[in-house]
Amino acid sequence: MLEKPSWIATSIDLASFQGLISKIQKYNLHVVCFEAACPNIGTCFHKKTATFLILGNICTRTCKFCGIEKGVPSSPDPDEPNLIAKLVKELNLKHIVITSVTRDDLPDQGVSQFIETIQEIRASLSKIVIEVLIPDFQGKTEIIDQLIQEKPEIINHNVELVPRLYPSVRPQANYRRSLQVLKFVKEQNPEIYTKSGLMVGLGESIAEIHSLLRDLKRVRCDIVTIGQYLEPSKEQVPVQKYYTPTDFEEFERYGQNLGLLHIKAAPLMRSSYNAEKISQKFL
Repeated sequence: MLEKPSWIATSIDLASFQGLISKIQKYNLHVVCFEAACPNIGTCFHKKTATFLILGNICTRTCKFCGIEKGVPSSPDPDEPNLIAKLVKELNLKHIVITSVTRDDLPDQGVSQFIETIQEIRASLSKIVIEVLIPDFQGKTEIIDQLIQEKPEIINHNVELVPRLYPSVRPQANYRRSLQVLKFVKEQNPEIYTKSGLMVGLGESIAEIHSLLRDLKRVRCDIVTIGQYLEPSKEQVPVQKYYTPTDFEEFERYGQNLGLLHIKAAPLMRSSYNAEKISQKFL
């Protein structure tokens, strides 16, 4: 295993955000911050922000980079959308990110839970930016279109990896399908901002990263995030390379030169990190 460089170090002071943890536990909700072992949990919880994880905390896919539990999920909780809306109102959030595990076991891939959650939040708070970070829904456009009809301000779908690594690291996903998801959203409603994220450090080359950014530009993806991959535990694939802060600055410059609306690249950058700050540039 490679030794972590100094710019990767993070610290967590649980006492500083115990209040938010208590609220999440009170409503019996899941947040991806815990389930995926995000390195930014301390910073985000201190600011009273979190990314809500719907449809349970067990994923039907076996991606080898992800710390979320894999297996057979339970049935969706019908109270979950209402409970999230209650907590969002209690926290008086101005921007919310809703994501989910992948639910290949459900006929609608879980899109109805996204829709109900959006509707419940809007019924509670009229002025809020809703960002959904979605799975690929198996590329089924009729399902994706149902979500588009709800008009969330931002639809985020992460490509995660350069295409060469999909078979070994993300075998149940498809790079071209993920690009088509982003392309379809923009074609159906150009007013919705599209967003995608990439992890680096799994053995990709700089040329492959640049090629991926060009692909995202071709499908008119508006917002791109790039962060250093960090294995959540020994169960996941190990880091192959730690990129320097200078490397990430170069990725940003390359994306800016391509004409992406916004690109943020940093060692600890994650798809939902500082989501509200990013959206304020456009909304």
